[in-house]
Amino acid sequence: MTGPEGPSEFSAAVLAEFVKLGVRHVVVCPGSRSQALALAAAEFEQAGLVTLSVRIDERSAGFLALGIGVESSTPALVITTSGTAVANLLPAVLEAHHSGVPMIVVTADRPEALRGIGSNQTTAQRGMFGEFVRFAREVEAPSAGGFDPAYPGELAAATYLAATGLSGPSGPVHVNIAFAEPLSGTFDHAIFDDLTTDESAAAQNSSHLRVLETVTIPVAPNTVVVAGHGAGLVAEEVAHALGAPLLAEVSSGAHFGRNLVVAYRQLLGMADFGERVQRVIVFGHPTLSREVPQLIQRGGVETIVVRGSAAEEYNPGHCVSQFVDAVEVEGEGEGGVAAADPAWLGSWVSASRDLLADTVTVDLAHSRTDDAKAIREFTKAQLAVFRESVTRRMLVETVWQKTWPHDRLVFGSSRLIREADRVVVGKNIRVHANRGLAGIDGTIATATGIALASQLGNVTGGTAHGRTAHSNAAAGTTRVVLGDLAFLHDVGSLLTAPGEFSPRIQVIVGNDGGGTIFDSLEVAGTAEAQSFDRVLYTPQTVQLEQLALAYGWHYLRASNRGELDEALVSPRERTLIEVPLPR
Repeated sequence: MTGPEGPSEFSAAVLAEFVKLGVRHVVVCPGSRSQALALAAAEFEQAGLVTLSVRIDERSAGFLALGIGVESSTPALVITTSGTAVANLLPAVLEAHHSGVPMIVVTADRPEALRGIGSNQTTAQRGMFGEFVRFAREVEAPSAGGFDPAYPGELAAATYLAATGLSGPSGPVHVNIAFAEPLSGTFDHAIFDDLTTDESAAAQNSSHLRVLETVTIPVAPNTVVVAGHGAGLVAEEVAHALGAPLLAEVSSGAHFGRNLVVAYRQLLGMADFGERVQRVIVFGHPTLSREVPQLIQRGGVETIVVRGSAAEEYNPGHCVSQFVDAVEVEGEGEGGVAAADPAWLGSWVSASRDLLADTVTVDLAHSRTDDAKAIREFTKAQLAVFRESVTRRMLVETVWQKTWPHDRLVFGSSRLIREADRVVVGKNIRVHANRGLAGIDGTIATATGIALASQLGNVTGGTAHGRTAHSNAAAGTTRVVLGDLAFLHDVGSLLTAPGEFSPRIQVIVGNDGGGTIFDSLEVAGTAEAQSFDRVLYTPQTVQLEQLALAYGWHYLRASNRGELDEALVSPRERTLIEVPLPR
């Protein structure tokens, strides 16, 4: 091997190649063995080439990178040292794998001579992520004789294209680089001269992605379109073209439009609706109901699944009839709608509206009268609504109402996402939840990554890490709605490095004192109450206000409708909103 020597030269060369490919976000965890990569990333930030986030917890760092990938569709680079640091990335790698989110993991390792002899902080990192990465590359120590100048470009290109989906679904990739002492030095800053943050490079790379085959499907009687997590806008478009009911989960990206059926769970259990379905078109990954997989496994139902970015094909009971890359509707007529039976769609939409009609209303006419008694009654009614205790339904509906297309909404894997899926009306807003494996880990970190990517975008520049002047003024607030256990599981992600860009984010905790999601499962009716609470409900009495204070967050408590409305419009950048809920 010939060419420049040293870990810092190699690290800078690799980072430069990733920047050329379109990487704009780097997440770094401190560590000795990875110091060359970390220090190079800091200098790339000062040169205005990347946005750098520093986290002390690798699990939080991994989910932060996940959130950036979710929002931007471009992989973030997450850099760690050796040993347990690498293993702590596994939860985020698993979620990225199952959700098809691009992510580039770069880990530092000992050189071959120090492996297998009991060296400190040394374990078998090669292949640690197994089948859960799209691509893995082992890189020899660059300080052991220099490196081929062409190698960083080849390495970065192969890594980036595997992460973004050259020949298969997008997802996480792993580059494990051995570093021998001395672990860092200097590099020639002339490397910055040929770099740019022009987004044309990333656009050119997208032209290399695999070509998907489109299948034409005819209009057929008694068809429904199911939009699971990550389905995207195409699910709504196909449902509209088919004239079919749209059963769209809240994090599908298709929970809107005239074909949307919000109360689909209840209707699938009714003979006049669910039992009449003959064909199901599935987009995304349905995870929020039992009724959808039960429908697909029912005899006589034809199911077509449109492949997405997830690693595994959705196939309940191995009953799916056909897997396709993309679909278009045969014989689309005027307005993009094929000939279909309007009564089929109309019956679903009308029945759903009837099921959700039990909302609180106040007669506004009484506010415009001169009658003193009527005015008093109106004021009394308004005050009663204002003081009404917050329920789960009220919480998710109010957050939904306050969220707009320029905002972002993230749900944890708690009861609240299921409540939202049951009741919130159609609205074309950006909603995310970690539904690849539906774990509670990393929710706050993921939401922070989404907030960073949406509010900073791919804008970089400046010479310091406090770049509020470069934030996206058009971006709104990121709200994350989760239960108390999911919050406590990721509470460390409230910690951010001083001076880094602080996104507008609200963490809204529905605090019912434990894991009440288990109360809705069959086990709640069979287990002994004390044992059930001890190991499933797992009660907690943490003072959330004190946690907010410790981490430097603004704290608000919303016990009634009025307080919740006021809290959700708080102008503070980082706000923790606690909402007490009954068990």
